[in-house]
Amino acid sequence: MTQNQTGSQNPNTQTQRDRIVICIGDIHGYITKLETLWSNLKSNTNPLQFDTAIVIFLGDYCDRGPDTKKVLDFLISLPSKFPNQSHVFLCGNHDLAFAAFLGVLPAPKGDGSWWFRETWREYEQSEDREGWYVGDGFEDMHLQGRRWGGSIRVMFNTAKGTEYKGSIYDAAPTFESYGVPHGSADLLKAVPDEHKKFLGDLVWVHEEDDVTVETEDGIKHCRLIAVHAGLEKGKSVAEQLKLLKDRDSRVPKVVALSGRQSVWDIPEELTSAPTVVVSGHHGKLVIEGLRLVIDEGGGYEHKPIAAIVLPSMKIVRNTDVIN
Repeated sequence: MTQNQTGSQNPNTQTQRDRIVICIGDIHGYITKLETLWSNLKSNTNPLQFDTAIVIFLGDYCDRGPDTKKVLDFLISLPSKFPNQSHVFLCGNHDLAFAAFLGVLPAPKGDGSWWFRETWREYEQSEDREGWYVGDGFEDMHLQGRRWGGSIRVMFNTAKGTEYKGSIYDAAPTFESYGVPHGSADLLKAVPDEHKKFLGDLVWVHEEDDVTVETEDGIKHCRLIAVHAGLEKGKSVAEQLKLLKDRDSRVPKVVALSGRQSVWDIPEELTSAPTVVVSGHHGKLVIEGLRLVIDEGGGYEHKPIAAIVLPSMKIVRNTDVIN
């Protein structure tokens, strides 16, 4: 059991197969939404099932919303408050970039001769447009950390019709939640060690061998793969899972955490046996067979945070009114 998966259960009351699985979509710094969603999940679920649930957070805890610091405090507190649950904290692309800026990404694989600045090469033509970070410590910072802590030149995001918040990652609210201005190297001193550890320990993929899912054809026993954006089509699933389990920080852009159309579908090789692939990231909520995309909020202030509960496939939102 990794440090991101905590909890145990009484074998006399519930088997692993009986445990419900709760997958929670992108939070993006909205603590009030998260607290309300958690309360709604608790109210909507049988108490024994809730207290022993496998809870998978699908990543992107930071940026856009105003309260990243409080969100991380909440998440870090869950294992002690709910010791019989299992908690899985996936890494999103925003979280990876935050960790990169803080210098807490996993050390690059190899003999020690490899440097994070090598992740810049393929994308250097975008440096000026994206306004990469050039402050203290940039000399050997991972590409995504520089993009995250930089100051984007053109502030209007035409794809979303919104203004960027500081950087291409909308990271300014995260800096401000720790009491420092956007792009300041003082963030490294302002972020508590337990937050750095949390970000440094995030897993890039999580698997469950046997979860039950209610489908139109009845109950199915499925393998489950949880990954922030999805798995690529046309590439070996085994190779993708190895890279993700290794958390290979030499990769400039981890497509499974940041891709769009290329990771939308379930890879064909996983369709021979029932496999749930669950992700956040995409700014929408879509259930297509066993492909679950749970990111209704997308980091927008006016949109809800959603979760899905298995096996029932019930969607719970922070905006639900619970009687």
